[in-house]
Amino acid sequence: MPNSHLYLLSSRIDRIPITRNDIMLLSDELVTTQTMNWVKDFIVNLDVCPFAKREVDRESVRLVVLRSKKTDVALEELMSEIQWLDEQPDTETTLLVFPTLFKDFHRYLDFVEMAENLMFDQGCEGVYQLATFHPNYCFSGAEPEDVSNYTNRSPYPMLHILREASMDKAIEFYGDTSVIPEQNIEKMETLGKEKLDAMFTSCMSLDKDE
Repeated sequence: MPNSHLYLLSSRIDRIPITRNDIMLLSDELVTTQTMNWVKDFIVNLDVCPFAKREVDRESVRLVVLRSKKTDVALEELMSEIQWLDEQPDTETTLLVFPTLFKDFHRYLDFVEMAENLMFDQGCEGVYQLATFHPNYCFSGAEPEDVSNYTNRSPYPMLHILREASMDKAIEFYGDTSVIPEQNIEKMETLGKEKLDAMFTSCMSLDKDE
């Protein structure tokens, strides 16, 4: 896969050492560390996704940092990753991270629509689905400052590729998953914007473990 670096999202890897020069370079190590901080400190610790901890602990989550500069290349990389998952059943899911593309949220949504249409055309319906995350995520009908948006905000624009069969099993085990979005919104409202901003700042911080 061109223009990418691969990492396993492992519970055994707490933090990757970062230097100040990484701020300028936006290195793949920096992007990976910040994303891992977010997954562990926000998604797992707040139980935003009740299925996440098990897969992180099993080291079955793959993280791919993509340096695409064009949307069509990003779409090709998405399909390459889906093919990789087809051939690697032990890897449960992949996070595709785009640190230099889709900074504009509306452009990101356009990309998501193209990605879902391409997956449908390629016969992925019923096999894989996408979960979407962006630093400026804003739900339809919500205001940008609404804390409910934080459930889908992330350090960088990303796509989360999920296996539908595994999701069906997890849902069968978990029970009524329809309550999860409302529960997450309640968590965000309880924490409040100031604490949420502080959590995201901490995930991005170079001094987190110093």
